[in-house]
Amino acid sequence: MELLIAVINDVDRMDEVLAGFLEIGITGATVIDSEGMGRVLSHDIPIFAGLQTLISRSRPQNQTLFSVINEPEKVDLAIALLQDVCGRFDDPATGIAMTIPVHRVVGLAPELGESEG
Repeated sequence: MELLIAVINDVDRMDEVLAGFLEIGITGATVIDSEGMGRVLSHDIPIFAGLQTLISRSRPQNQTLFSVINEPEKVDLAIALLQDVCGRFDDPATGIAMTIPVHRVVGLAPELGESEG
């Protein structure tokens, strides 16, 4: 199992990402609003106010997606989907994605269509 964490800079893409997850069989994810360090520093710490010129004032906050994925091939499909929808994460201000091994989960519902067992 892997925990996929993805920060999406273009929040308007999140619905398409979630719809794509359903198509590849990922039926559970949590999405939260988030802010990057540069944005926080530019607003809250006066010495970093110059960073505000580097950050578009109209740019909305990010959204961060968390999903525990049981199958390695679905992790690869999810990351490919994220980059298809959002753009290459190698490009600046697109987003980031990472996975972390998960050794134990409690309270996680089975994927749609899977039987418990």
